Amino acid sequence: MRVSIDSATCQGHGRCYDLAPDLFGEDEEGYAVLTELTADRDVPEGREGDARLAAANCPELAVLVHEQVRA
Repeated sequence: MRVSIDSATCQGHGRCYDLAPDLFGEDEEGYAVLTELTADRDVPEGREGDARLAAANCPELAVLVHEQVRA
């Protein structure tokens, strides 16, 4: 699974980094950013549920989860 943030859509509510602070952080203006753990956009194994929860709780749907289909 991969994750990204649509920075043009993010309004800085902070729900993603409140729910999964090691996956999502905030910049100096309070907008969501990926952390060192997700900087490569890959969600660590076992943390998929947290990434989905953060995405589901974003009012602007700025947290995007990209499911990968396995062959």
